[in-house]
Amino acid sequence: MGDLFASSDESGETFAPLAERLRPKSLSEVVGQEHLTGENGTITRMIASGSLGSMVFWGPPGTGKTTVARLLAGEGDLAFEQISAIFSGVADLKKVFETAKMRRMNGRKTLLFVDEIHRFNRAQLDSFLPVMEDGTVVLVGATTENPSFELNAALLSRSTVLTFNAHDGDSLVQLLARAEALEGKDLPLDDEARASLLRMADGDGRAIISLAEEIWRVAKQDEIFDAETLQEVLQRRAPIYDKGQDGHYNLISALHKSVRGSDPDAALYYLARMMEAGEDRRFIGRRLVVMASEDIGNADPQALVVTMAATQAFDYLGEVEGDRALAQAAVYLASAPKSNAVHVAHNKARAFARHNGSLLPPKHILNAPTKLMKEQGYKDGYLYDHDQPDGFSGQDYFPQGMGRQKFYDPVERGFERDIIKRLEYWDKLRRERG
Repeated sequence: MGDLFASSDESGETFAPLAERLRPKSLSEVVGQEHLTGENGTITRMIASGSLGSMVFWGPPGTGKTTVARLLAGEGDLAFEQISAIFSGVADLKKVFETAKMRRMNGRKTLLFVDEIHRFNRAQLDSFLPVMEDGTVVLVGATTENPSFELNAALLSRSTVLTFNAHDGDSLVQLLARAEALEGKDLPLDDEARASLLRMADGDGRAIISLAEEIWRVAKQDEIFDAETLQEVLQRRAPIYDKGQDGHYNLISALHKSVRGSDPDAALYYLARMMEAGEDRRFIGRRLVVMASEDIGNADPQALVVTMAATQAFDYLGEVEGDRALAQAAVYLASAPKSNAVHVAHNKARAFARHNGSLLPPKHILNAPTKLMKEQGYKDGYLYDHDQPDGFSGQDYFPQGMGRQKFYDPVERGFERDIIKRLEYWDKLRRERG
């Protein structure tokens, strides 16, 4: 990476990006991943044992995955090879494998670092298995995506997954301090602007160094930026998640849990983050409908009506006004009484139906459009409920011999309290009428 960005003037002095010049020279200099590279960190223990196995580095951008892989190769006296799954194909992999095999014949192993490894397809991932198993390479794959979903089981079973954490405020402050020490000057920011810069980095160490470099580049002599000026100069808001990747699922999960937990403020926060990221509003609307049915159900039957109306309002109004309708629905759902009784009952009934097969409903509730069916007793004894006292016949509607089953167990919350009273009343009549 250093050679890629470095350039020299006529005197031979190298001008590399600040992030490259700050790259740690040893694992002890790595900031923010003490659980891996600290004195008792997992990677530190691996190196001390003298044996490195294949690994998958999982974590957000700018957390040091590439740097640690380079340092690992140096600590283990391994040749370092780096490829990117975005730009590499089968031919590139074969070439790397052949080179590694030649090195192994000469007594030296290769650490193969694969950036964005989740972008390889299954066949490409399988091609790593033989060279991992025979010791030709120590594979270190880096991914921002959940390995459980993006990498195949065979590769995962041969690797140790190590999680890299996003930088917190303390480690970002350390990185800025190192940058200022290297440059020999402070960033021209007031306290509010410095705090805003930390938020802009959003846990990405490389991003905060690049932003710092940009600030020094554009600042006039003796100029001090406040937060508003900083945002105008950098043309950057606090970062938002990649709606096509893990963040997409993490935030919709957070929204769902906030609604289920009856916290309208948290629900609005996660909804706002998704909207600011440009999330597909129809996706948001569909998930809100799921919440209305799954987590509220008949505790407040209006929840589904309100949510469906909000999705239609968005289609009718467009993004600006329509977003308010979705926010209204989210607040309504979070504030509504909760019940998953229908959701649970639905699952129980489906499982029961699968287990008991295609049993014929009782003949007395089946229509008899032909003479033969009438002769066989179809519709015999059916009682028309509207003609019965209280509009209730109390007949058995389950298949003959099965007996009555109970799937739906409403809760003592919201409208389901009224449903409980109705069901208890009908059970009483059913027992009285046999």
